[in-house]
Amino acid sequence: MTMEREEMGVEFAPLQVKEKIAELTRNVERVIKGKREVIKLAIVTLLARGHLLIEDVPGVGKTTLAHALAQSLALRFRRIQFTSDLLPSDILGVSVYDPKTQQFVFRHGPIFSNVILADEINRATPKTQSCLLEAMNEYQVSIESRTIPLPEPFLVLATQNPMEYYGTYPLPESQLDRFLMRIRMGYPERRFEKEILTGERSQSVVARLKPVLSGEEVIALQDMVERVRMDDILVEYMMNIVEETRKSELLGVGVSPRGAIHLYRAVQSLALVEGRSYAIPDDVKRLAVPVLAHRVIVEARLDPFGKRARDAEEIIRDILKKVSVPL
Repeated sequence: MTMEREEMGVEFAPLQVKEKIAELTRNVERVIKGKREVIKLAIVTLLARGHLLIEDVPGVGKTTLAHALAQSLALRFRRIQFTSDLLPSDILGVSVYDPKTQQFVFRHGPIFSNVILADEINRATPKTQSCLLEAMNEYQVSIESRTIPLPEPFLVLATQNPMEYYGTYPLPESQLDRFLMRIRMGYPERRFEKEILTGERSQSVVARLKPVLSGEEVIALQDMVERVRMDDILVEYMMNIVEETRKSELLGVGVSPRGAIHLYRAVQSLALVEGRSYAIPDDVKRLAVPVLAHRVIVEARLDPFGKRARDAEEIIRDILKKVSVPL
């Protein structure tokens, strides 16, 4: 499977794709120890033209993962620390009066970058959170009666702490639905944590990371994702899973059409990351939880046995067991 992008002058052969992705993975692994699956899912999100929500307790490397991935790409990177007093203009930009020209000049905000780290995104008010909706879905922003396209590629990496709710504003469903995946870092294994304790500080390692992919190469790989073959029987399998979320009595809201599209793209991206030009059912099973679980709403009622309904991830796993896998 060879892809050509004449306007960019970038061409990849299948073997080159595998080598490039492996190089990117190794680069991030210099900082994030023992989390290859998490790193791979982050790369899948990037190549699927999606956005990533990293949710976990403090101190497990959420921000470091975002920094390491951004540093590994020759792209413009901006970190935005979300706080309760952050305004939409702090992200989008603002017009400033220039006394020399006697005109208002628009100053672009940090959103006009390739990789955005929205750190602790749930600490900003809903008004500020909402300014990302158009950017994340349509890759453009509307400011002062005009629409400005964002640079390509464009990736939002957001972090949040699911345990601490004081001074936070939960992300609304419309915001969550715009993230391709929600992943968790988890605690490192003992041997990897020992390396973290005795090794060099992660900030120093991140600062020395060299970019391994240019913007043109990222776009070329994203184009290749769209060419990964998806058999009709596999599409039917995904649709059956999505339909089951909408029929489940344990879920008040099932997966939206956008969620189904995101699963389709993610499966294509994972196939490419694994070095294949075609997708398989295992790709769907592997991605169903990180792609779908944050899009559904668990029914709040109590079941007949007096136990609260199971969490969304467990329900998605049960649906995967229920839906027959195509051979």
